[in-house]
Amino acid sequence: MLLHAKKSLKKMYPVAKNYFGGLLSSHSFSVSDLVHPLRSSNRASRHAIPFKARSFTQCSLEGRSADQEIVIAMGSNVGDRVSTFDRALQLMKSSGVSITRHANLYETAPAYVTDQPRFLNSAIRGTTRLDPHELLKKLKEIEKEIGRTSGIRYGPRPIDLDILLYGNSQINSETLIVPHERIHERPFVLAPLVDLLGVSGDDGTETSWHSLSKCSGGFFELWNKLGGESIIGTEGIKRVLPVGNCLLDWCERTLVMGVLNLTPDSFSDGGKFQQVEAAISQAKLLISEGADIIDIGAQSTRPFAKRLSPNEELERLIPVLDEIMKIPEMEGKFLSVDTFYAEVASEAVKRGVHMINDVSGGQLDPKILKVAAELRVPYVAMHMRGDPSTMQSEQNLQYDDVCKEVASELYAHVREAELSGIPLWRIILDPGIGFSKKSKHNLEVIMGLESIRREMSKMSIGASHVPILLGPSRKRFLGEICNRADPVERDVATVAAVTAGILNGANIVRVHNAAYGADAAKVCDALHKGKRWED
Repeated sequence: MLLHAKKSLKKMYPVAKNYFGGLLSSHSFSVSDLVHPLRSSNRASRHAIPFKARSFTQCSLEGRSADQEIVIAMGSNVGDRVSTFDRALQLMKSSGVSITRHANLYETAPAYVTDQPRFLNSAIRGTTRLDPHELLKKLKEIEKEIGRTSGIRYGPRPIDLDILLYGNSQINSETLIVPHERIHERPFVLAPLVDLLGVSGDDGTETSWHSLSKCSGGFFELWNKLGGESIIGTEGIKRVLPVGNCLLDWCERTLVMGVLNLTPDSFSDGGKFQQVEAAISQAKLLISEGADIIDIGAQSTRPFAKRLSPNEELERLIPVLDEIMKIPEMEGKFLSVDTFYAEVASEAVKRGVHMINDVSGGQLDPKILKVAAELRVPYVAMHMRGDPSTMQSEQNLQYDDVCKEVASELYAHVREAELSGIPLWRIILDPGIGFSKKSKHNLEVIMGLESIRREMSKMSIGASHVPILLGPSRKRFLGEICNRADPVERDVATVAAVTAGILNGANIVRVHNAAYGADAAKVCDALHKGKRWED
């Protein structure tokens, strides 16, 4: 049995390697979970029997009193699809499902019956003590509560909830088949399912799930047979981020985030935009130069900056925010608030802000995670050790492998955010250029974004695909390299850093000079498209 398991895991590795375009380094799948299942970080894996599926009878006898790990697929193509998903998540949580992970969000072309609106698809991973048929009954009740009625098979529906996997069991009854019988032919099911897995092979539950796929390379091979990552971004299936009333395909082009600091002490433009009129003028300039997002900050996060209270931050922010919402130039653009305070984030979103940019990743005010979940807006989690007053301490600058450690620490933020109720499809990651890093670390991170994604994929393929925001603009390390003491003179150096970042996988660039940033993004996007045409 162990020999068979080890051989199967080794077969899965090249498939996973191919899935990431050959980016995976040499890594041996561990079979330690088969020998010592309690080592797995997954709570339900101790009940798994790797590579031996249990029948429904066994599941009924053994599973009712123990948490079973499950995967539930979600689909919708009627009404406000994103709000429907949000409601479905809340109803599942109140019906005996503890959600631990989310897939990304996919907009997909309809299958089977093609003359209908496009679907949104995703999936969740969680645990339940409900037996499979009790779970099915609960999901049907949720579908009915949301408004689903009987209709054309494969036709339009406000919500569709399907049990893809239940523990390590195979179920074949009159009302339920698990694993879902059509997983192998549905990209809109396999893409979210694969998001919920990691490529390390260290999770016993995932190992048993792969064995249920009836494919030597597991679900990775099934996904690759349908085209895998090569079909993402086509008309058939797109990975999207819900912002405001839009679904952004962040891989279609690089987004430019323009910086608007309302502080007297920011390192680059402190004191320039404290007055409302000056701030509005700068916002208009950033938009005219090509900014897609305006990131408004009222608290300086430069090294050793004095921390304001939430009330002090709001006093600076609100007058500008209220006025900027009125300008016609904001039509089709997005507003982001740069804050680590839950209270500030809440007030800003109530006044029209579309996303939260938290330099602390929820570490300075843990309440912000719950608030972001309730507000249902995108949340940027940045990598930083300590706070602005301690981030450049000798202790916080120690790395053995900066990309590997940044990936691990960012993934810890992702897990906290998801467990707080923020779906993965609303999370953006920022590796924190200039925060808790020496110059050499900043350069390694910019050139190592693919390495960060690859490292994260070992834990979660879904997390490895979320948008990456990069903010090297006018930072000190650029001044050191180019001998430019004045931050304003670092815009050309910023273009070089931004270009390297985009070509290595950044999806959003945060810049002070939006014209330069937008031009750099356009050239990089053209280079990417040229490479795709060649391929």
